Amino acid sequence: MFKKLFLIFVLLIPFTANAAQKPKKEEPIVHLTDEQIYEELKKLAAVFEVAREKFVEEADERKMLEGAMNGMLAALDPHSSYLSKEDFKEFNDKSAGEFGGLGIQITSDKGAIRVISPIDDTPAAKAGIESGDYITHIDGEQVFDMTLNQAVKKMKGKPGTKVKLTIVHDRGELKEMTLKRAIIKVKSVKFSEKSDAAAIDDDKLPKIGYLRISDFGATTTKELKDALKDLEKKKVAGYVLDLRNNPGGYLTAAIDMADAFLDGGEIVSTRGKEKSDIERMFAKDGDLINGKPVVVLINHGSASASEIVAGALQDNGRAIVMGSQSFGKGSVQQQKPLGDGSAIHITIARYYTPSGRSIQNEGITPDIEVLQSKIETIEKKESLFNEATFNNSLKNDASKKKDSSKKKDSKKESKTDDDEDEDYLNLTDEEKDARDYQLQRALDMVRALSKVGKKNLEKIEDTTKADSKKEEAKKDSDAETKEDKKSKK
Repeated sequence: MFKKLFLIFVLLIPFTANAAQKPKKEEPIVHLTDEQIYEELKKLAAVFEVAREKFVEEADERKMLEGAMNGMLAALDPHSSYLSKEDFKEFNDKSAGEFGGLGIQITSDKGAIRVISPIDDTPAAKAGIESGDYITHIDGEQVFDMTLNQAVKKMKGKPGTKVKLTIVHDRGELKEMTLKRAIIKVKSVKFSEKSDAAAIDDDKLPKIGYLRISDFGATTTKELKDALKDLEKKKVAGYVLDLRNNPGGYLTAAIDMADAFLDGGEIVSTRGKEKSDIERMFAKDGDLINGKPVVVLINHGSASASEIVAGALQDNGRAIVMGSQSFGKGSVQQQKPLGDGSAIHITIARYYTPSGRSIQNEGITPDIEVLQSKIETIEKKESLFNEATFNNSLKNDASKKKDSSKKKDSKKESKTDDDEDEDYLNLTDEEKDARDYQLQRALDMVRALSKVGKKNLEKIEDTTKADSKKEEAKKDSDAETKEDKKSKK
């Protein structure tokens, strides 16, 4: 399958508001005969000629024909489309990991432009644009009924130039912002080791490997393997795989990612038009993290390739999936060049998780639902009144707690709560992590799983050692018995 000339990939964009609506009862398809098709094509040519000659302004034939092809493919499903030379080149640039613009994944929704997700570390993300936001104006021009490609082209431009956007946040707040265009270099894998920032003695807590995957591109597999190699050297106890607001990408990259955490088993299957057209992809031997616990984070912005990875690890019992219900796009697209620099983007199959689940219009249901929330500390780390506050209390000679840590805690406690209007973008990475409720719960889960795994391993080792000692004692006893018998003889 992967030896075909045309790349197969799973993409989220573009889709329309109809994708989220309850599907209507479908009427059976009545196929046209070749003669009927020919008559309809003649009608299409007649419409083209009349429109070109009679339209009140000078007609753009290329635009008309491209619109006809786009309409033809869009009638199939929300993900099939025609790509002009310019669109095709832009798509390849994005897939290669570098392109110009604001760094924002968008779609058409109810006549407006809606944000799927901002790409990490881009002008859009730094400006505070969020998943679910609506763009109503670009440089003062309304975007209602503007096509997706038209909106994309208006936001693109020479790096360093500015574009003004009017944004309506998902919570109803209207905001105008000016962004500076930049060359967007997409690094799809970011990683770090996480510890409990609130802990006094971090050495006692296991370090957790954190992998943030922003999309599935041509370089994702290599970036992932490099990240895992680095984190394994640091002896992390487990991993959080963050797929939130990841709109998808290449199917092959999703398969490689799932394979990195699996030691066998099915990853995904694709099923085409014919019943016999089934392809199954399996993991190769070798888990790159040696069975360490994994928690996968998903949310409403996790789609297609993200759902393949989450579903594969969930169905194989390899990871706990946490967060909120994913987007629910379960189809595969193929990119077919037409020979003149243009191409078509067409849905060729549905995909299914290892257990046979189709997530189309349903999404992945997390094992543990954790909705993004705000938490407020109502208890101080240390009480003002405890045994240590007595003047003549006995000292703990084994205590490793340092006075400096107390001073550090007192400084923290003297700070007032963060104001609701504080600029989130000015926070440090550690402060952002502390506010990320879903991430904190995922880290807690990995720590718990790693401790359980360690205790079980210790029990197994203790049992093995005890059995070995018993075996040795038995051998010694048998040897002594033989010696006694010999001496008696």
